[in-house]
Amino acid sequence: MQVMYFAWVRERIGLPREVVETSASTVAQLVDELRAREARYEAAFEDVTALRVALDQELADFDASLEGVQEVAFFPPMTGG
Repeated sequence: MQVMYFAWVRERIGLPREVVETSASTVAQLVDELRAREARYEAAFEDVTALRVALDQELADFDASLEGVQEVAFFPPMTGG
């Protein structure tokens, strides 16, 4: 699946997107797999309460299923102005 990173998540990981092979069945499990990769992922996902996630461009929760999902995007909350 395609995993996309925005704002400071992208800055910490150093990539805007990547293709990830995963056995995770939920977003939370995917985050655990990513954290285990190396320190830059651990830093990006150290506080998931500061993150939002979208599955195929629809906002979702971290306990959401990844079944059939093509794209996961991680980003900080947006504020209007």
